[in-house]
Amino acid sequence: MLGIGERIGIDLGTASIIVFARGRGIVVREPSVVAISEQTKRVLAVGHEAREMLGRTPGNIVALRPLRDGVIADYSMTREMLRYLIRKACPASARFLKPLVVICIPSGATAVEERAALEATRAAGARKVIPIEEPMAAAIGVGLPIASAGGNMVVDVGGGTTDIAVISLGGIVVSDSLRVGGTMLDEAITRHIRHVYNLDIGERTAETIKHEIGSAFEPEEEEEMEVRGLDIVSGLPKTVAVSSHEVREAMAENINHIIEAVKNQLERTPPELAADIIERGITLTGGLALLNGLDRLLYLETGIPVHVPEDPISSVAMGTGKVLDQLDILERTSGEFASRRGLL
Repeated sequence: MLGIGERIGIDLGTASIIVFARGRGIVVREPSVVAISEQTKRVLAVGHEAREMLGRTPGNIVALRPLRDGVIADYSMTREMLRYLIRKACPASARFLKPLVVICIPSGATAVEERAALEATRAAGARKVIPIEEPMAAAIGVGLPIASAGGNMVVDVGGGTTDIAVISLGGIVVSDSLRVGGTMLDEAITRHIRHVYNLDIGERTAETIKHEIGSAFEPEEEEEMEVRGLDIVSGLPKTVAVSSHEVREAMAENINHIIEAVKNQLERTPPELAADIIERGITLTGGLALLNGLDRLLYLETGIPVHVPEDPISSVAMGTGKVLDQLDILERTSGEFASRRGLL
């Protein structure tokens, strides 16, 4: 028996963390950012408050992202961030009982990376931690018939990773995980503007450019955006006009990596399951699913219809919520995942 008490699911993402509480839905949605004091190493802020500090802190305060490429880059900071989020998600009346936590792990994470995520969650206050692979959680979250004998393809494009999986009979048949996601697109935009305009911009500015005028496929009408930053030559603030065309070109290499990875997994898919995917289509989830034209580009490159759910950012977290309600799925998927990764 898994016992009584609070049960929560955590989508531990590079860009943001979403927490689902059983019976209450999504209760926390915060950026994966922590602000700490350089002298004392004490955590000063987490989430939205810490994100506001990115690029704006004095010398004695550092705002950082403790997750990189979907896995833990700074263990102690991740633990403190999880402790804050678990306390925020659990009602004060239930805090004396440690919660059971289902946590999402990229399918391509190493055993060491997975173990670090589980240990950090336990240290943050979890009673028991059960891992589930992100594409499986995403498929459950959008309601795909994963238990049936038919092929379902999920492409989960997050902040740090892209997870691709073909699922049938409740298990993953073929899968791949790329260290390519939204943050790499932000970095590509930053490099392009620095190279072309001699202009330094911050992480938040690059992300805004991507959201406002970024696209994976040529739109009907190109756009322009004023971008402010620091001139590398003069050291003074400067404003330049950046077009959607050059932003698309800057992101093209990383987007092509994603498209090629999807094609490779389709080539590895057994013929009967491939036929099912042609009929059912590809499900595109994750924050980058909202990038203008990505679904259209994927369709043109594969010839397979692409479906984007109403809220692709929350698909993985919603999947953990459904898993929490179905203990048979919970025990089966976590047992399969843990035994395959050597976690049990």
